[in-house]
Amino acid sequence: MDTFTYSHSDEDLVNQPIGYWASAAGDAVVHHIRTMLAEFGLTQPEWWILNQIVADDGRDKAAVVNTLRGYLNVGDGALHHDIEALHDRGLLTEDAGGRLRLTDEGRSLREDAAARQQKTRAEIHEGIADEEYVRTLKVLQRMIHNVGGTAWHH
Repeated sequence: MDTFTYSHSDEDLVNQPIGYWASAAGDAVVHHIRTMLAEFGLTQPEWWILNQIVADDGRDKAAVVNTLRGYLNVGDGALHHDIEALHDRGLLTEDAGGRLRLTDEGRSLREDAAARQQKTRAEIHEGIADEEYVRTLKVLQRMIHNVGGTAWHH
């Protein structure tokens, strides 16, 4: 990686706009993750779906959609579309009761992408101690609360 330097001194950083930096960080990280997932022919919502149904007994389709609907404002319609796309690719099955399960091919793809995801996480977290990461998330969650927002990630 390139040598990292902060954009401003500590005295100047304190006056920088959190909205800009939180948004810029989110955009950069999401782009990095989506680029990695594209290597596996997956969209980010498809990745989330595969992770929701990884258990051997699968998961109810309605529960998957309910859990994921608020992630990056994807919405129900897009999730149903992505479930169908994964089904059409032979990566998952759906029984008459709406229970989704990974096929052998889907399980293999998910395992390969999960291994790559761990490398991606390490890239994103390079030079950041776990304590710093936790503190950053707590600060962002408090800011969300302070302005009356809501956010939750499973």
